[in-house]
Amino acid sequence: MTAPSLVGSAGGVLVLVGALVTLSGGVGLLRMPDFYSRVHAAGLTDTAGVGLIALGLILRAPDWGVVVRLLFILLFLLLTSPTATHALAQAARRDGVRVWTDGEPRR
Repeated sequence: MTAPSLVGSAGGVLVLVGALVTLSGGVGLLRMPDFYSRVHAAGLTDTAGVGLIALGLILRAPDWGVVVRLLFILLFLLLTSPTATHALAQAARRDGVRVWTDGEPRR
């Protein structure tokens, strides 16, 4: 295999793994018992999944202009996604949303 085809294959694998991580976050939203668990699953998989997809697209980018734009998008998502997740959890805590404990019905 040549270097460009190897890099392109690695990019494809990263995009696929990122898509699977993001899909697992969607399953976590459906399976977790309470708000805090759901927001935790969504926040982690959102950042990790989109990060892997962006890295895979960077490896497959046709020119440097696309790479720079993707890096800016990646930086923006790495800064804003955890911050938004934290703000959402803090707002829920201030509104009195209780943490689920074992034995309670799912909310």
